[in-house]
Amino acid sequence: MRTPSLRCAGPRMNTTPVCWAWFKAHAAQGWATCALTQGAFIRVVRQLAFSSPAAAKITVSDAAELLLRNTSYAQHRLVHLDFGFADVLAVCTGGLYGHRQIIDAWLLTAAIKSVMKLLTFDAGLPSLLATRDEWQAHISVH
Repeated sequence: MRTPSLRCAGPRMNTTPVCWAWFKAHAAQGWATCALTQGAFIRVVRQLAFSSPAAAKITVSDAAELLLRNTSYAQHRLVHLDFGFADVLAVCTGGLYGHRQIIDAWLLTAAIKSVMKLLTFDAGLPSLLATRDEWQAHISVH
């Protein structure tokens, strides 16, 4: 099972079609979210409402309803974040070097602990792991 990136809903239009194509091809196999990605989804969808006159009427409640509708499918899995930062540091064998890596490291740890691959468009994310074998086992970069 892989965890799809939030960029499917995000403003980076260059990755959105790729994400939707991945999701259409793999959704039946299962997909996952966690509290971090669900909160980020609400935030991103609501921010899009500010940047687009056509979407300006989207409320937080609308975004939440969309999230709840999509996470109600049987193929969806909620990943629990029931671990601490010591676990994140142990998983990130490549090290953590910047503040922008923290959430990525947390999501990677959640995926590994849940026996999943983390789907990302961030080609730098594999640097959190020390070896190519680890990258291939735990991260899918598109």
